[in-house]
Parts: sequence; structure tokens; C-alpha cells
Amino acid sequence: MSDPTAPTRIALIGNPNTGKTSLFNTLTGLRQRVGNYSGVTVEKKTGIWLLPLSGREVELIDLPGTYSLSAKSLDERVAVDVMTGHGLAGRAPDLVVVVVDVENLRRNLFLASQASELGVPMVIALNCWDVAEKKGLQIDSKLLEQRLGVPVVPTVAKRKSGVAELGKAVESALETKPQMARPQWPPAVRKALAKLREGLAGEHGESLRDGELQRLLFDRQSAVRERLQKPVDAHEAIICGARKQLYQDGFQPDAAESTLRYRFLTPLLNDVLERQAMMRKRSTSESIDQLLLHKFWGLLVFVGMMYVVFQSVYSWAGPAMDLIEGAVGWLQGIAAEQLTATPMLQSLVVDGIIGGVGAFVVFLPQILVLFFFIALLEATGYMARAAFLMDKLFQWCGLNGKSFVPLLTSFACAIPGIMATRTINDRKARLITILIAPLMSCSARLPVYLLLIGAFIEPRYGPGVAGATLFGMHFVGALIAAPIAWILNRCIDKGRPPIPFVMELPHYRVPQISLVFLRMYESGKEFVLRAGTVIFAMTIVIWALLYFPRPDAIETETRTRFISEVTEGRLSGQSGGAEFDATESAELEARIAARYLEQSYMGRFGQWVQPVFAPAGYDWKITVGVLASFPAREIIVSTLGIIYALGDEVDETSGDLRNTLSNAKWESGPREGEPVFNIPVALSIMVFFALCMQCGATLAVIAKELNWWWSAASFFALTAIAWLAAVVVYQVGMLF
Repeated sequence: MSDPTAPTRIALIGNPNTGKTSLFNTLTGLRQRVGNYSGVTVEKKTGIWLLPLSGREVELIDLPGTYSLSAKSLDERVAVDVMTGHGLAGRAPDLVVVVVDVENLRRNLFLASQASELGVPMVIALNCWDVAEKKGLQIDSKLLEQRLGVPVVPTVAKRKSGVAELGKAVESALETKPQMARPQWPPAVRKALAKLREGLAGEHGESLRDGELQRLLFDRQSAVRERLQKPVDAHEAIICGARKQLYQDGFQPDAAESTLRYRFLTPLLNDVLERQAMMRKRSTSESIDQLLLHKFWGLLVFVGMMYVVFQSVYSWAGPAMDLIEGAVGWLQGIAAEQLTATPMLQSLVVDGIIGGVGAFVVFLPQILVLFFFIALLEATGYMARAAFLMDKLFQWCGLNGKSFVPLLTSFACAIPGIMATRTINDRKARLITILIAPLMSCSARLPVYLLLIGAFIEPRYGPGVAGATLFGMHFVGALIAAPIAWILNRCIDKGRPPIPFVMELPHYRVPQISLVFLRMYESGKEFVLRAGTVIFAMTIVIWALLYFPRPDAIETETRTRFISEVTEGRLSGQSGGAEFDATESAELEARIAARYLEQSYMGRFGQWVQPVFAPAGYDWKITVGVLASFPAREIIVSTLGIIYALGDEVDETSGDLRNTLSNAKWESGPREGEPVFNIPVALSIMVFFALCMQCGATLAVIAKELNWWWSAASFFALTAIAWLAAVVVYQVGMLF
């Protein structure tokens, strides 16, 4: 039953690349919100649209782009559920606006024809009207409106042209509830649908709309099947019986719908669409594609463009990251001064809360810059070309071109990258893409690379080799990801054939900068709300493991030993009893912090598992750093600073930390007195971080997108691969 007090709900639906989202952004402006549909991980984008005549507020829903309601991917399944009233608290939209690209009118109206079977009132927006006019296309929108039986409004979303007219048509349609003309199905189809309705009676069969029954009849896999309450075998037998009946009457179920719908749509478009007699010449998009889709030059342009993108990510984001780090340090200083009377609360606020927030906010500039370029490339139409190029490189390992954007995004952070896999309609390709996304070298690994390269590679081999090492470390994970994807492709659903990669290449367009910045803002907000909350929670847990237990005897023992060293002149050459200068006081505090860390739960666990990492050249201090960095990989830098009694204010550029690591010695065991760090150890650590799970938040997102079983399996598998690679690198390196 509809709720009369509920807000009017309008759904936007259309094929990909029709300008649907641009129209949504134009209609709603900043009155948008992003979330997830209930029970699934697909992004829900809603906004408030003020209708022009009455000023009435309506809720506008931007449904994922789809070519038909024959749902295969998660995005397409959500579109079906929302249209049938099962995706948004049991309410179907009050009206649907179908956004149609005028250059592909017949194909776009196929989706509109499917939607019409669901009985929802409809308005059609003929978008990209300006492009059609430039190409000599003339469309009689009034004649089309007359034949379809629903309002048809020409629009140009990026210029806000036709928006007012669309609003007026929607207001009128909310009152008149126009229904689009539907095809007259032949007796064989009507007979099969009747058999289906009769067989499902009592199990929602009587309440299913014609469009839902058609989805059961025509689609091998349908989102509607999951809502049937009969046992799977029972409703499968009913559906298979109806499809068999259709086949016996001379129709192929998988092809019947497209054949019959296009047979219905073709005469409706007679005299509606005309092309002016113009000399055929290559379009601008076609001319550009001669270069950008070339086997050699296209790849060269792509590599150059990606280099510019990632170079900009690091150079443009640097000042903002420095500013955030300074602000976090300033806040930590203020909190430390105010909470000196309660050391545990001070540590919780300074290291746990403020440090936890800073652990993910500091990477926000890099993510914003990366998504700025991604949004820019998508708006211009180049991203589809890049996916087309990458498809040829991905096919051998079971992926397709749609995996390109998620994997590219994962170089900044795997969280938005994994979320971007929702558009991949091949279930196996989506699963593999999610599992290898953490192998892309994210921003959090950069401080680890900079610290170790600056401490061990650059002093010995110079900046040229150091730069090449840094560049190479970003592709270690990608090189390992390819054979892993190949193996997974042959182990998961071995008998399942891959779904062909189909992608429409949109025309090149001048991007609308406001929409580019809006996309950048939405992506940054999603990162903070989704990844940030998980990272923050895990940081608090890690803080507790690093802080407790905290017996007073450790501080007393460390202070007594330090006084003895100062008195005997071993430390500073001065005798001063228990009175220290500022330098000595700072060193004492750092030693106490290091001892507490050594005796903490995390420190004890690190010492316990250190033998596992010994073949990779790690002592217990490195092992604790690796374990403590699980919430965010860059935490290892500050953890090493604490362990080596330098405090937690050090960063990857700290000269004191680099020198301390260079001079660190094994404290016990067969290698006592030998240097802990050397080039093989440094390379081993970097390779481990390049291949292990990106962070705890990534693990949580994998669990949300798949399940906790896959999440746990990916964590242990990547940890094992990272450990094995680190051991090999260290052992081989020591031979030289």
C-alpha cells in the first residue's frame, strides 16, 4: 500500500553514456546524498529536485546505467529491483524518466519498452539533442510522443537546456500517469506467460507484474527469481516448463524478446528520425580514435597519460598532505599539554583518536587528485577507450576492460577501487578483480618505500637508482597480480564461460568542470565515511595492543638505568644525578616509550612470531612494525620511531630514523652484534608491503562486497604470498 505522506519518488533510468548522471546532477545540484541500497553494496544516489511550476520537492533516484532489464551485474539487478518496488522499502517509483541518446534512439527505446511493462508512468528525455543536430539528425519529437503515448522532451543536460520543459512534463505526468505503448505479444508468448503465472500462484505469482513475469520467462538469470518463496527446484521447474513451452511454439526464449520488441519499435520510428543529405566525412571522435585506439601509439599515449596522472597525484597532493600532517601534529601537541595529568587518556586522545583520524585524512589529498583525473577522463570519453585498450591485455588472465578502472583506482586506495567493480557484469571477472585489487600499490605504502630507499638505496647508488627503485616498487604488485588472476580464472567456476566484453565508446566531449569537482567531492566523502571509520576503529584497537599492559616497574627500571648511565658519563659526558637537560629528558621519555612498546601485547606477540619472519631478515622490532601497520601501512614509520626510542614524531624523511636504522644491531641470537638492516632487508620489507593486504579497511570492504570467507581467504593468501616473496628477495639478495 502506498503511503500518502511519503515524498514523490522519480527514477532516472537509461543506457550508459546517455548523459543520465549529468542530467541528475543538473536537476539536483548539491541536494544529493550517496549511500547503499538496503542489503546490497551497490551505490544509491538520490537527490531533491524542485519542480519548476509548483516548486514541489520530489525525490530523484539516479539508477545505475543499463542496456536492458535482463540483469546480470549487481548494478543492473538493482535497477530491476527499484523499478519493481523491491529495492526501496517496498515502494516502486511514482514515475520514471527514461534518458535516451538521440543518436541511438531505437536501441535506447528498447530499455524504455521493457520498463513500460512494469506499469510505471513514464516521461522520455531525448538527451544530447545538440550533438544530433550537428550531425544532421532531425527528430520529430511530437510525432514520437504521439506514437509512444508518453511525453517526449528534448534536453541537453550539460547546458541545462530543456530542463524547465522536462520539469513541466513531469508535473503533468504525475497527474495524468501516462503509459508507454506496449507490444502485442504473439499467442505463444501470452500462453507461456499465463502458464508461468498459474504455476507461481500463491508464491507472489498473482502479484507479479507482466514485466516481472517476462523477466522470468526471457532471462536465464533474473533478480525476480530471488524473490520467489518456493523451493529453488520447484520454481526452477515451473520457469523451465514455461520456457520449454515457448520453444516448442517456435520461439527461442533467449532471443524472443529482442526480436519482438525491435519488431514493435521499428515502425514506430518511421518518419520520426531523418538524416539530412550530407557528405559523409569522418567525425572528430573517429579521427581522434585513429590515434588513441592504435595498437602501438594508443598504448604509448595511455602510458604517458597515466604517468602524468600519477606524477600529479604525488606533486599536487604533497603540500596539502604536509599541511594536514602539521595540523595533526599541532592538535596532538595541544591535547598532550591539556591531558598531562592522565597519561592513559593523553595517549588515547593523542595517539589513538587524533593519530587515528590523521592516519587516513592525510591521504585524502591524493585520493581527491586521483579522482579529479578519473572524473575528467570519464567526462571527456577517454576512460572508455582506455578500458578498450586494456581489454586486450586483460583477456588472457580472465579479466576484461571493465576491470581497468577499479584496478587503476586501487593505486590510490583499494577501497573505492573495489567498490568500482560493481559495474562488472561477469561475476567471475568481478570476483578476481576484487581479490587482486589490494596488490596495486596504494598511497599508504609510499612512506615505507621513501624511508627505506632514502636510508639504504640512495646513499649507495645515487638518486637515479633510487628513483627507478621507487618507480619499480609501484608495479611489483601489478606484475604478481597478473599470474594470480590467471590461476584464479582457472580455479573458480571452471565450467563457466566468460561474458563477452561489450562497451560503448561515447563521443569525446568538453567536460563540465562543476560535475568533475562534484564527482571528486563525492569520492572523497565516500572514502572518509567508509574507509575512515574502519581505519579509525582499527587504529584504536592497535593503540590498545601497543599501550597495555603498562606496569610502573618498567618506567622505574628504565629511569634508574638512565640515571646510572648519565652519572657514569656514558651518555653525554656530564654527571648530573637525576637532573637532566632538555635533550636528556627527551631521550629518557623515548626510552621509556620504547620499553613499554616492547612489553606491550603487540610487542610480545611480535617477539613470539619473529621466528616466522627470521628467514626474511626481520628482527622482532621490524616484526612488531609490520603487525602494527595493519590498520594503515604507513604506521610502521612511527612505530619504528617509538621502538628505536626516537619518539613518534618521525616521518619517512627523518634523518635520525634513517641513521638509526642504518646502525641498528641484532640484540640477541646467532646474529648478535650484526647489522639488522642492509639492502636485502630493505628490499624484503618493501616487497612484503607491496604484496600484503593494503589495510584493515580494505579487508572490511572485501567482506561487504563478497563475504567474510573471501575476505579472510584473501588476507591469508596475500600474507603468505608477501612472506614468500620477502624471503626469496632476502635470501637471494644475501647471496650477492
